Amino acid sequence: MKNFWIGIGAVALASLATQSIAQEKLVVSTWGGNWKDGTAIIAKEFTKRTGMEVEFITGGTLDRLAKAKVAKGNPESDVTYTTSHVGALYQSDGLFEKLDMSKIPNAADLYPAGDRGGYEMGVYSYVYSPAFRTDLMPAGFKIDSWKVLWDDAMKSNLGLPDFDPSHIVIAASVMEGKSPADWESTTDKLTALKPNIKAFYQSDATSQDLIRTGETPVQVLLSINGYHLIEQGLPIEIAIPKEGAVVGIGALGINTGTKKLDAAHEFINVALDPIVQQEICEFHKCSPMNRKAKISEELAKLPGIFTTDEQWKTQAIVLDDATYAKLLPQWKTWFTENMMQ
Repeated sequence: MKNFWIGIGAVALASLATQSIAQEKLVVSTWGGNWKDGTAIIAKEFTKRTGMEVEFITGGTLDRLAKAKVAKGNPESDVTYTTSHVGALYQSDGLFEKLDMSKIPNAADLYPAGDRGGYEMGVYSYVYSPAFRTDLMPAGFKIDSWKVLWDDAMKSNLGLPDFDPSHIVIAASVMEGKSPADWESTTDKLTALKPNIKAFYQSDATSQDLIRTGETPVQVLLSINGYHLIEQGLPIEIAIPKEGAVVGIGALGINTGTKKLDAAHEFINVALDPIVQQEICEFHKCSPMNRKAKISEELAKLPGIFTTDEQWKTQAIVLDDATYAKLLPQWKTWFTENMMQ
């Protein structure tokens, strides 16, 4: 009888332990709105595989970085979803764990751009590239090179983001045969663009409003926003210039000090699963990082969607994250003082 009750007790303890694990939550820091919904695609599959629920903390890219710095050593989240160049700032401040690649087997199938230096993994990519209203520009108008943005015919037609000048700075450097690290040698070229700039946009919403109303019939546009407007029936063409489009990468890193290290690795591994990649990319209209992801033909044919190594080689401008993170504050300061005054 004594052994019977010992056995019953052991079963009860095991049951309580299982319930405790199930009650644990993985906390993921991500953006709000549509981006949170995209992260939920990963979370749903993660929970299905592990039984662990996912809780989200949302906010802007730099706001979340600032909070992570304050919480260093006792992170609010276990995993952070951010842009890869901002992820480099997490790394430099010791806020990301070195990844154990043996726990992320799906990483073996990524394009080279998916490896962001051992501390974060790229999940998807998007581009900033010239786009224009085909009904508001002359018949036959094309943007086959970034140089077209400097043409006299472009005067007072161009819209640019005021919050991140990196795309036009990087493009000008590449266009001039320079490295983005040598951007200061291209400042005269950038200044020469001023007469063609009609307006600066402050957010995705204002970007879409400016091109929808025709105030800026040409923009350096986030591809995902462009696809959204095209779906709404707006006649927009997204160009991929011969120099390439400037790539941005959404990436996942693990917060230093997390007590759920194994689960955090599994969340990243799930995000890189070919089927999950397909779902994310169909949802956001972005490029997968896993070569084995099978996206629809309709998505694959869109400009700025990369599904082959050749496209990555010939159509993408990818800057290393450390350089990007280091130079972006310099670019923003110079741009504000010299281009927006």
